[in-house]
Amino acid sequence: MKIAILGGAGATGAVIGARLAQQGVDVTLVDIAQPAVAAISANGLQLTAKSGELSTIPVRATTDPHAVGTVDLVIVLVKCYQTIDAVRGALPMIGAQTSVLSLQNGWGNADAIASVIDESQVLAGVTYHSATTIGPGQVRHTAHGETLLGEVQGQVSSRVQGIVDCFNAADLTASASADIRTTIWEKLALNCAVLPTAALLGFQTHQLGEQEGSRSLMAALLQETVTVAQAQGISLSFDERWAAIVGLTQRAVGAKPSMLQDVEARRRTEIDVINGAVVAAGRRLNLPTPYSQSVVWMLKAREAMFANNQ
Repeated sequence: MKIAILGGAGATGAVIGARLAQQGVDVTLVDIAQPAVAAISANGLQLTAKSGELSTIPVRATTDPHAVGTVDLVIVLVKCYQTIDAVRGALPMIGAQTSVLSLQNGWGNADAIASVIDESQVLAGVTYHSATTIGPGQVRHTAHGETLLGEVQGQVSSRVQGIVDCFNAADLTASASADIRTTIWEKLALNCAVLPTAALLGFQTHQLGEQEGSRSLMAALLQETVTVAQAQGISLSFDERWAAIVGLTQRAVGAKPSMLQDVEARRRTEIDVINGAVVAAGRRLNLPTPYSQSVVWMLKAREAMFANNQ
């Protein structure tokens, strides 16, 4: 299987690409970040495991999709607001038989991809790997997690199973989902609670569970997300999702959630497709989402300050 990863020089893309490359998969990291691409091309990907062990992994990286050629699978891991431009730029790699898989945060990425290519080529999924960028071409893999993927329409197809098998062979624990909509909302619920709380407080993942205030805010954000999901016929359990959040905060010691990394780098966050998706759905369903709306307002204010001070 020939694979290209859009946003591959970022933290999660680099982890997935490195593991696939170690297994001998024909994989290329495609990214607009020239310093990271240059560092990976010159020195290999520097991957630090949770144990502290450092590995140097040779993997192809490029800023030019034309140099890759047509692939079997494009994995999309760019920021949500970059999706349409990134997929348009990736068209030289996308043939009639190419599958395009979103493993991005948030809700609505599959629809964005389908606005550029045939919707029959689009797959969706989530990944629970946690990683932090240390420097150009340098990534710390802070937590190993499962990747789940499926057809947008819900069935488990042979192409989905082929990707799952490829991931599992590379020690990237993966499963096929027959209900990818619910799968995505399960991850969304976790992100809605964890990401804005960490970004606004400046907390690493493990610190979120140590303070009553951060726990209370996460619980309130989670309850709104569960309520909105259930109103749409999506079966989410508050207790099950809360247990997942507690487990994450206990396991991911030293990890920086992606939205906190964005804020620290003074760049735009993905709040629009995370808590913003809950606010939008609540508005359609006439359900109040005051906690979600508040964190959206606050993160938007932070983003505006970044733009004003550039």
